[in-house]
Amino acid sequence: MNAHTADATTVEEGLAIQEQQAVLDSESATAVAMQDTLLTPRFYTTDFEELDAIDVTPVRADWDHLIAEMRADPNKGHFKKDDTWDHVDWDAMEPALKKEFIDFLISSCTAEFSGCVLYKEMKRRGHNKDVTELFQLMARDEARHAGFINDALREAGIAVNLGFLTQAKKYTYFRPKFIYYATYLSEKIGYARYITIYRHLEANPDKRFHPIFKWFEEWCNDEFRHGEAFALLMKTDPKLTAGVNVWWIKFFLTAVFATMHVRDHQRPAFHDALGVDTDWYGQEVFRKTSDLSKQIFPITLDIDHPRWSKGLNMLQRASAQVDAGKRKGGIGGKLTEWTGAAKAALAFAALYTIPAKRHQVPASTRLEPAY
Repeated sequence: MNAHTADATTVEEGLAIQEQQAVLDSESATAVAMQDTLLTPRFYTTDFEELDAIDVTPVRADWDHLIAEMRADPNKGHFKKDDTWDHVDWDAMEPALKKEFIDFLISSCTAEFSGCVLYKEMKRRGHNKDVTELFQLMARDEARHAGFINDALREAGIAVNLGFLTQAKKYTYFRPKFIYYATYLSEKIGYARYITIYRHLEANPDKRFHPIFKWFEEWCNDEFRHGEAFALLMKTDPKLTAGVNVWWIKFFLTAVFATMHVRDHQRPAFHDALGVDTDWYGQEVFRKTSDLSKQIFPITLDIDHPRWSKGLNMLQRASAQVDAGKRKGGIGGKLTEWTGAAKAALAFAALYTIPAKRHQVPASTRLEPAY
């Protein structure tokens, strides 16, 4: 029987299996994953010595409970095709939907693998048993997710060469606190996105045009646990969620929400096939993520403010203008691109200056999936 990433117990095993399958991967999918724009997933590096110095003593009880849950590995063997995996006729799929769905899968695969690469590097470099064990467990999960998405892509005749990405993709340096904010939000908004789609398709199974959506509940529960881990890491140092850092938290909240809005509006056929109104879906995900983030962040964005939707739509139009300029090329294209970039900056500033809502952060950050 061939080895599968779903059964790998360590990230190293999972990546070795991916390497064996790389001969099947396509240059086109890998080229898409290699792109570095404001809307594409990035690879990150950080100050690993600072991460290694974290003392989890202030959150020891919650920490040990979470690590025990992750050690138990509830999703081992889950992320692979079984008898409930329906046949997909990729050739018969409507072209616009096929293009957008493949883009969604490649983007999701790259994002999952980005986390895997970062977490694996912390495990490799660190000596702090608490921190290295956590990052090993999270890297294991992300490797499984990326491998599972690649399995789905291979049915369409393409896949991402993850080993090549590790070596060739550009890495962005973030200070550890920025890694905490960005990755915490990435994991929690990932949970909110996947569980919202999963619950919608539970109620509307006729809209489930691909079997991978059946795996979203367990998938998003992994995302949820990873978010819990970063909440605990931030809880070890109260300064991370106080003072000037609150402004950084607001920046990352605004950036993550805005990026999701623009990216999702680039996939109208995908959301139409799911039977989901993109604006409703965005607000629903923002609301869930905001409720969850109250566990550690002292503020949430006012997503019901009159300027919120207006600002997101301005940003969406500006992004479309930037893309149009890039496609046009030449001096005229550059002018269009620069004008769009200026409008995008103004739209983001308008969103960022909406007053945030403040609340009291609870003594314990631990949450359980409730949606």
